[in-house]
Amino acid sequence: MNALCLPAALTSLDEIARYVLDLAGRAGLSDEHSYRLRLATDELATNVVMHGYRGSAGELCIVGGMDEDTVWIRMEDDAPRFDPAAHCVPPQTRLPLAQRTIGGLGIHLALTALDGFGHHYADGRNSSTLVIRRHEHDDHPGDRYGDHPTLK
Repeated sequence: MNALCLPAALTSLDEIARYVLDLAGRAGLSDEHSYRLRLATDELATNVVMHGYRGSAGELCIVGGMDEDTVWIRMEDDAPRFDPAAHCVPPQTRLPLAQRTIGGLGIHLALTALDGFGHHYADGRNSSTLVIRRHEHDDHPGDRYGDHPTLK
């Protein structure tokens, strides 16, 4: 698919969601797999807008594709360096709400919804690749990061 480059603004999230769902439809993803890919893309794009650019002007570019086994989305931005996987920690469900730290739950939900995730930073740009398998599999979503060719 063609790349989609939009202002890094919350108003761009609907168009990003349409792009992801169009790709999922072309790939023949199940409703569950489509939902997982959209959820992860939406959460990570929202983080770029809200925490990466912090209200400053910027651009978020998304390109998607598929191969025989997977569907992938690559998101690129020139916000400050941030690797979501490095900040993915399980939620503190055993602590009372008042004692839990704020933040991080969205990244956890996004990355555990995926079958693969990779991030790299080069030439002042973040590049994150989100991967969903096209067919049912035995692995639990989010169990493996970094082993898909598009992540290299």
